[in-house]
Amino acid sequence: MAGLVTSTRQQSPSNGNQISSSSRSLGGENDDTNCSAKLLDLEALNCPICCVPLTSNIFQCDNGHIACPTCCNKLRNKCPSCALPIGLIRCRAMERVIKAVIVPCPNSMSGCIKKFSYGNELTHENECSFSRCYCPARNCNYTGSYKDLYSHFKTHNSERGYSYKFLFGEFAEVYFVLTEYTSVVMRENEAGLLFVVQCFSEPYGVYVTVSCIAPSADEIGEFSCFISTTAVNYSIPHNIMTFKSPKVMKIRKLSSETPEKDFFLVPSFFFPGRQSLKLRICISKLEQE
Repeated sequence: MAGLVTSTRQQSPSNGNQISSSSRSLGGENDDTNCSAKLLDLEALNCPICCVPLTSNIFQCDNGHIACPTCCNKLRNKCPSCALPIGLIRCRAMERVIKAVIVPCPNSMSGCIKKFSYGNELTHENECSFSRCYCPARNCNYTGSYKDLYSHFKTHNSERGYSYKFLFGEFAEVYFVLTEYTSVVMRENEAGLLFVVQCFSEPYGVYVTVSCIAPSADEIGEFSCFISTTAVNYSIPHNIMTFKSPKVMKIRKLSSETPEKDFFLVPSFFFPGRQSLKLRICISKLEQE
């Protein structure tokens, strides 16, 4: 009879990758057939090539070696273990196993009660309101849910660059001393959400980004951003630069890497010889459909 496997992540003294599983009848019949099992090696449920959790479509070669669709494409449908064709024949048995293994959200210990087929919980983690966020303050190692983080961040209000407040739809001015710090934090007065403005100095100018410290949960909403700055040298024609981001990114941890997209570039000639930068920023909340 078909069964449904439910699983709970646990830590094993000898191996951290462990799932305890129980199987029960889908129809609730024949209770005497209920059983339990323990999977000690979670890697058995991952693609053996890229080590990413297997999900819906799983392929096999004639010798039984398996691979995910992404690896099949990268390998041009040639099995790396035996060189036979792979990517045409589905491994239905393994697909059934993957669908049967139900795992809790990685944030279950923090309060999330949702469960998913193996592999899908990682996608949910980015959207889970219980996901841990990292404090954006310098030299602070605090982590917690975004609500707990917002409460914690009040302890940094007296530090330079962390006391900015604003209202959605209204402009606020932020000031950077680029030799001292490269990020400031703005708190929205009503909802209390935290937004981080980061500056990345490069030879040809400064990259500016605005991000919301939060998971991509629907309850938080979506935001747009408008930034402007005025050139120090007023002899420059069109001495005001503006930038509009239709959607502010949500991040759970600050990155020190220069962004490749969604940034405002202020060229060096806008503030020659200066190590400070003043920005006017307006963050607006988008209407949810």
